Amino acid sequence: MTWSIDFAPLVPLWLIIAMTLIAVVIVGLSLWRGQRGALVRAAAFAALVIALTNPAIQREDREPLTSVVALVADRSQSQDLDGRKQTTDETVATLAERIRDLPNVELRIVNAGRKRNSLQNDGTTLFDALDQELSDVPPDRIAGTIMVTDGQVHDIPEQADKLGFNAPLHVLVTGHAQERDRRIVIDRAPRFGLVGKEQQVRLRVEQAGEGIDTAPVRLTIRRDGEDVGIISLPPGATVDIPVVIAHGGKNIFEFEAETLEGELTTLNNRAVITIDGVRENLRVLLVSGEPHAGERTWRNLLKSDASVDLVHFTILRPPEKQDGTPISQLSLIAFPTRELFSVKIDEFDLIIFDRYKRRRVLPILYFDNIARYVRDGGALLVATGPDYAEAGSLYNTPLANVMPAEPSGDIIEEAFLPRISSLGARHPVTRGLPGSRSAVPDWSHWFRLVDTYDHHGEVVMNGPRDKPLLILDRQEKGRVALLLSDHVWLWARGYEGGGPHVQLLRRLAHWLMKEPDLEEEALRASSRGHELTVERQTLADTVDPVTITTPTGETQTLPLTETEPGLWRATLHTDDIGLYSVSDGKRTALANIGPANPREFANVLSSTAPLTPLANATQGSVRRLEGRADTPIIPRVVALNRASSYSGNGWLGLKMSEASVLKGIDRIPLFIGFLGLAILLGLLSATWYREGR
Repeated sequence: MTWSIDFAPLVPLWLIIAMTLIAVVIVGLSLWRGQRGALVRAAAFAALVIALTNPAIQREDREPLTSVVALVADRSQSQDLDGRKQTTDETVATLAERIRDLPNVELRIVNAGRKRNSLQNDGTTLFDALDQELSDVPPDRIAGTIMVTDGQVHDIPEQADKLGFNAPLHVLVTGHAQERDRRIVIDRAPRFGLVGKEQQVRLRVEQAGEGIDTAPVRLTIRRDGEDVGIISLPPGATVDIPVVIAHGGKNIFEFEAETLEGELTTLNNRAVITIDGVRENLRVLLVSGEPHAGERTWRNLLKSDASVDLVHFTILRPPEKQDGTPISQLSLIAFPTRELFSVKIDEFDLIIFDRYKRRRVLPILYFDNIARYVRDGGALLVATGPDYAEAGSLYNTPLANVMPAEPSGDIIEEAFLPRISSLGARHPVTRGLPGSRSAVPDWSHWFRLVDTYDHHGEVVMNGPRDKPLLILDRQEKGRVALLLSDHVWLWARGYEGGGPHVQLLRRLAHWLMKEPDLEEEALRASSRGHELTVERQTLADTVDPVTITTPTGETQTLPLTETEPGLWRATLHTDDIGLYSVSDGKRTALANIGPANPREFANVLSSTAPLTPLANATQGSVRRLEGRADTPIIPRVVALNRASSYSGNGWLGLKMSEASVLKGIDRIPLFIGFLGLAILLGLLSATWYREGR
């Protein structure tokens, strides 16, 4: 409750001033002439002027407002390291209890530092959250701010006046002064690269802390989870590391620096980049044998792709037209068989035999070269017809060592619909082929199948009587596909509506050339925004849950759901940025959410330096939380009205607000009514009396 004198003039102020001046002149002349009653006349004039100003005694009924204290808890990812989270939780709980015990104080707890659903700002942002929390509080009501953080804050105002309040800022720093850490920084990484060529990745290894050895650091390089090299490089030096693009599609390179003794975390010792492999040109060798109706199917398909360099070796004379002409004279230009099948065979990405039958054109040694080419990592596709079941079959050459099925000698000639096998329904080559999802495939019939037995590999398509139609097999480092019918051209010609020959043959070729998207057994991880998608491709009927390791080292199990045969997926929403590792026990996939070099992990060492200038400018303080993580030494909180300093040994001060809210006003007029009338009449009477004597 406060008391004051208030004026509410009854006439305009200029009139009161004019009357006052006239009264002063009259009284002054009276005094100068020595007239009787001059002082009484002055008192009467004064009373009249005061009455016109309408003075009153005013009493205000005020209620003091609470002082607002913001307690900011840093919940950024770096706070999850080395027990900092536990220290923060204990400190915030203790401070909240102590602040609530202070009289006339309102506490606001702000959990900040981790922006949900945003990848734009990857650092620790505490002041932005503080400003939003206090946006509805007048500046004079703010008693102070206490932050519990590791000190690595990325939105610190440049000056104290930009805080929006005039109160102390206190900072309690988690972590320890003797911390040390090592991390990898990617300076430059290409997005694309030609298959088989080198690309340069520029990076450096940084380390910080006390007493760190500057000896060279061992760096392990992995491609798609497999070690491809180990190098040593000095800390802080920027180096260009050559990496080879092994295949088309995503090539995932992982760089891992050896652990520094006693370092804070090893999570930033790894960095991952993805380079999309682009094939400059696919080199394909097509060997056509006996002429048939679908002879140009393969050639047309391959020639329609501008990225394919096709070498086509064909025999145009059928066997019934033998006239004794030497083979060397059957061509106007001698075909370079030696260069193709001996000298330069390893330069081809794929070799295709289309109804080829031995005619002594290719020496037996060349078939041995092809078998070696397959075992060393090459790709072979054999599209057969009746030739595979006859004496001149390719199976009667050294290629038999890599062929997935032996011909029985029988040829089945009847109408049948090619069907996807139960295994093929889960295989990426044949899964989901257009027209295959209905009970009766929506494509045309074929009319011939070469019978085989003793097959091995994966039968992905069947013919009549569930006989193998398409077999896929691995031979050491290479791959082989065997198509046991020469009627795929019926689909290409649109017979009975045709069929998905383009999709089938292209998938087949890409599987043979080891495109990652067509691997039967694969584990993949990808990110979009804050969504982490895990995909497991398998031929098995069931899959186990995967284990996800977050950027802060925490693990969680994620079950997968079958979205289509052979393909299992799951999506995880996460607020953390950084490198995620997904494992099913045998395979590991990596994905990065957010920028490649997030500011949050640029420097994870706790520090008092970043916030000290701002705290000092507000008469606050910065100090480390000493003690163990579960029992930190937390300073006392003291409420002060006005002080030259708001911190001391073992205590933090808050600047208490003097703001209040007006609840009511009582006004007592002094010269209104009988009291004012009596005073004026009394003074006028005294003046008349004095002058009348």
